[in-house]
Formats: sequence, C-alpha cells, structure tokens
Amino acid sequence: MRNALAVALVAMAACAGDLDPPWQLDHDRIIAVRATPPAITAGQTATIDALLAHKGSGTSMAAPELATVVSPAGLADVLSIRAGNWVVTAPGEDRLAAARSELQLAPGAPVPLAVGVSYANRTLFATKTIALGATADNPRIAGVTVDGKPPGDTAIVVGKLVKVPLAIDADDAVFDVAWLTSCGTMHDFDLPQAYLKVETDDPDAGELGVVLRDAHGGVAWQLWSIRAE
Repeated sequence: MRNALAVALVAMAACAGDLDPPWQLDHDRIIAVRATPPAITAGQTATIDALLAHKGSGTSMAAPELATVVSPAGLADVLSIRAGNWVVTAPGEDRLAAARSELQLAPGAPVPLAVGVSYANRTLFATKTIALGATADNPRIAGVTVDGKPPGDTAIVVGKLVKVPLAIDADDAVFDVAWLTSCGTMHDFDLPQAYLKVETDDPDAGELGVVLRDAHGGVAWQLWSIRAE
C-alpha cells in the first residue's frame, strides 16, 4: 500500500490544479498538513494531521488514512502508526548522517523528511516535510480582525454587497497567509490584509478560515462560522 501511495503522489504532482479558486472551502480538498512539532531531534516525535474541506459539509481535522516516507528512502522506518495517529520519531545522529549523504546535504544540516499522506480512500494526496535534527514549533495565530473587530465565539455576521476587511498580525515577509471561505467571495486571499464580499449569487453562510505557514514548515489554522445578512 505504501508503494501505491508513493506512485499516486508522483501522479498528483503531474496533474493540473483545481478548477475552484484556492480560497474556496466548499470543495473536497486537503487544505493544510501539520506536523506537531514541525522539527524534531533524536528521540523526539511529531504527529501528523490535516485540515480538510468537504463539499457541502464544512471542514474537519483528521489523521492521515495512509502515510509513507517519500524521501529519504533510508529513513522509511521512522514513520509509524500509534493508536490511529501517524507519528515520526527522529533517529540518532548516525542515521541522520547517512541520510545527509543520501540527500547530498552539508554535515549537521537538518534532514528534510518528506511524508506522503492520503485521505478520502486515497483520492486526496499531499506531502509534508518534517525537519529532523532541528527544533521548531508551529506558529501561533494572533491579531485576527474581521471588519475591524476580533471575531468572537459566536458566528460572525457581515453585511452583503460590502467589502468586509480581514486582517491578521503576520509579517508578509516571514509568513505565508491564506484566507479561506465558503461564504461570499474572497479577495487578496494570500495577503495578511484581505477582504470578503458576499455578492448576490454567493452563498450567504458557511465558514471563514485562515492558515498561517512559516519558513520552518510550521503551520496553524483557525476557523469561524460566518453568515451574511
């Protein structure tokens, strides 16, 4: 099964992109894959999960149905499944040195472990890179505002046919930001400051989300219910 997943990942890389815009949540897709933490040293573990979008039924978080090490081949055994979760355990320095040689990396460099994952009965695929021989944490989402106000614990309510500004406290030179929605139309979805507009023919209820990625492979996300009146 792992070889089949590796073949599918290669095929996926050769395919064209989705027809739906990248900010659209009302679509079957893997939005982001997370390793917690994204970088580990010898003996430490990282657990893999993902944020998934489902057409007509919102988002969910789940462990991969299937996972395999894509590269380096010499570290295929550092990935295992424990109590339904896929877990990477960083090996000792001797094995990391061999992996650096396989990948032609400099001595002491972090080893990028590429893990392929699948969902939805192997119809959705993605890869996640975990740094072995290093330490890092996932980023924290902070300073989010919707129409100038922090979103609360209840559903966000916005107006129709107006620009609703969205913002997150994130340096565009350091972080990659992705705003997502299944309510309305998103504009400037890949910038810290974006805006949402619910047009006449747009869905007027759904979810609003933001995904934050950093240069260390870290990822975080947050979602809210939203409706337009």
